[in-house]
Amino acid sequence: MMPAEAIERAEAVIIGPSLPILDAVRQLDAAGTGALLVCDGDRSLRGLVTDGDIRRAMLRGVAFSQAVQSIAVRNPLVAAVDIGQQAALELMDHALEFAVNHLPLVDAEGRAAGLLLRRDLVTREQRPLSALIMAGGFGARMLPLTERTPKPMLPVAGRPLLERTIRSLSRTGIQRVVISTHHLAERITSHFGDGHDYGVQLEYVTEAVPLGTAGALRLVSGTGPLLVVNGDILTRVDFGDLMDFHHEQRAELTICMRRCELQLPYGVLDCDGPLVRSVREKPSESFWVNAGIYLVEPSVRDLIPDGERFDMTDLIDRMLADGRPVAGFPIVEYWLDIGQPADYLRAQADAEPAGVAQ
Repeated sequence: MMPAEAIERAEAVIIGPSLPILDAVRQLDAAGTGALLVCDGDRSLRGLVTDGDIRRAMLRGVAFSQAVQSIAVRNPLVAAVDIGQQAALELMDHALEFAVNHLPLVDAEGRAAGLLLRRDLVTREQRPLSALIMAGGFGARMLPLTERTPKPMLPVAGRPLLERTIRSLSRTGIQRVVISTHHLAERITSHFGDGHDYGVQLEYVTEAVPLGTAGALRLVSGTGPLLVVNGDILTRVDFGDLMDFHHEQRAELTICMRRCELQLPYGVLDCDGPLVRSVREKPSESFWVNAGIYLVEPSVRDLIPDGERFDMTDLIDRMLADGRPVAGFPIVEYWLDIGQPADYLRAQADAEPAGVAQ
């Protein structure tokens, strides 16, 4: 029997072909499905757009004002709405040269009736990946809130920010989570204990002196890849997609990155000496910014000096100078760096209420 949620989520994932990509990104983030169904007004299926399609469009520099149909897969793999679960899983695994995680369901006339996700059919897969959460900072820009509370322990809609991150890692299938502590470390260790209540195995490493955003990697044992997450980030990034992307790129280090657009409040003059050649009124510039989430291969840790302050920017510069592969993973999901009091207020407004999974 088909899972009920596959049918019930149809309304949340159907979009029109002319919807701008930017609006599709917002709907995709709200739906949390990793894919949307592109349909005509009568719900005739015209395509499938996934978060991977959007990431690839971002990397190609596609304007997000374009219609979503321009980046959608026009003839996706589909199944009849009454397909059995085992047959659906077999189809997702073997019908194409690669396994798919999203299967549109259609009626006899080809109209969209639902969206089946791999997670509807299989239990959570444990991933061969450990995670390190950087939670040792002083949070100086958030004083006085951080005078007695580490910034990652500040409540967001009634739940500590760090707890939200840990639960997100657990849902991805990551079992081992290490927390790097320094400032008010006991507030963190006493709250989370061994992690059993949060679905993970928690370990702690203590920085006797602050080691920077990369220095703590040398304190973590193990031989596998390591997901590194800054402790002051609120996000719905799919860490499983990040891991798949990292392997596809054959990178030693993958940096999550976010598109940031800045608009100058002034007219800009382009000059040739004393002569004005052109004027641009309040131009905007777009940049990729570091989102504070990394996937690191064990080979990278040997580049980090032992017991010294060493930031991720230092590590990245060293890798690039050595010609080692560094990839950038575009974030299309919700992301917020809580660096200032204004960001914290926004997080409170954005976050789901306590008790609702995130």
